[in-house]
Amino acid sequence: MTAKRTYTRHRAAAALLLLTSALTIVPAQAETLQGALAKAYASNPTLTAARAGQRATDENVPIQKAAGRPGLDVTGSYSESILKPTISFTSPQRTVNAQANLSVPIYSGGTVRNGVKAAKIRVAAGQAGLRGTEASIFSQTVAAYMDVIRDMAIVSLNQANVKVLEVNLQATNDRFEVGDLTRTDVAQSQSRLALARSDFQTAQANLITSRENYIALVGEAPDALESPPQLPGLPADPEVAVQVALKDNPDILSAQKQREARRYDVKAARGSVMPTVSAFTQAGYTNYLHSLGGTAQDAEGNAVEGPQINKQAAAGVQLTIPIYQGGRPAAQVRQNQALESQAIEQEIETERGVIAQTRAAYASWQASLQTIESSNRAVDAADLSLEGVRAENSVGSRTILDILNAEQESLNAKVQLVTARRNAYVAGFSLLAAMGHAEADDLGLESGTLYDPMVNYERVKGKWFDWDFDPAAKPVATRTVDTPTQNANVDAASAQQP
Repeated sequence: MTAKRTYTRHRAAAALLLLTSALTIVPAQAETLQGALAKAYASNPTLTAARAGQRATDENVPIQKAAGRPGLDVTGSYSESILKPTISFTSPQRTVNAQANLSVPIYSGGTVRNGVKAAKIRVAAGQAGLRGTEASIFSQTVAAYMDVIRDMAIVSLNQANVKVLEVNLQATNDRFEVGDLTRTDVAQSQSRLALARSDFQTAQANLITSRENYIALVGEAPDALESPPQLPGLPADPEVAVQVALKDNPDILSAQKQREARRYDVKAARGSVMPTVSAFTQAGYTNYLHSLGGTAQDAEGNAVEGPQINKQAAAGVQLTIPIYQGGRPAAQVRQNQALESQAIEQEIETERGVIAQTRAAYASWQASLQTIESSNRAVDAADLSLEGVRAENSVGSRTILDILNAEQESLNAKVQLVTARRNAYVAGFSLLAAMGHAEADDLGLESGTLYDPMVNYERVKGKWFDWDFDPAAKPVATRTVDTPTQNANVDAASAQQP
């Protein structure tokens, strides 16, 4: 956790900037990106399940420690003789027996010590993996949030386009009736209107899909989503991004810890060929319940009843030296060495993937920014062109097809602009996630106390009582079965651009 605290301090200013941007005044029913992230952080089932899995990983530490702690067991029995041996005259009719055994491990060849170290390192690896899951859920939530905003804008643009083409078709029919246009012009207008309605229906379906995906991630239906705040802390060049990612990316840290844990697994396996030493104490109690046959004589030769109770106790030290175990220890050592080799290669694989992901996200972010600039110019030029074509058509120098083409180009430019803005934001956030800077403490979420996996680890790492159970498991994530089926309705107020 030391590395996490170090880079959190470096990003405090960036987190404050995002928090300030997200807390601007919004309508009562509006949803901000920070609010959506906070809801996903609190109730997304993938994230809550990962936390439960990490709590299970925490328990490996007391499990490993238990192998080095004393063990105490007590056994008791009651027996009733159904048929006595025919040649025995002293066999008891009934017996009550109790035994207690206390064993204290003294030396186990290093298996316990190295097993505990491996378990502790895997806890750290799991905590890093939990951070990675957190960043992944946030990236998916940001994409879902931006998808809804984008698709709402596209639906609004296509709806407006359909209305424009309906007016165009009506005007074309009117001019055809007076002989100003031909049937070809009418057919062209009808064809474009039919295609526009098809595109509108596709856009509506895409919006419904985006809204349902948002519900699956956040747990609630999107309602009047606000424009997202500016992303802080984006790097100036890809090399800076890669260097930060190599230091802060949680997946790399998790892979490093897994490799380190495997090294201790090898040491623990080697301990199986070492001698073990343990101390023990045994005590026994047997009561024959006055059913022991036979007689004994006292000092004066008088017959007396034989003894009916037997007690015994012993203590000592046991040394066990393995001589031959069928080749099992060597196989286990080799197996763990192979697993360590696998962990080393997986660390390199993870590092490669993070580098590629970081560079690709940077390139996508930069390309989207450039596309935004080009699309802005394209929108302005397309609107100017459409206005000019309509004016020229009114004086007979342009055809109906020219107007239809200009309207389609204007729509395409606006859709491309909306899409580029969405892509730029999602790519920028993905870049922050790859750098390890897109977690809850980086974003300043207003979701109460943030989940700290160390709290559970500190709670359970030293537990030793056999009956110290936790309460029965209950769901933490919210269900979405009661959320309404989404539609593609868009009002003018909510159809904003990313």
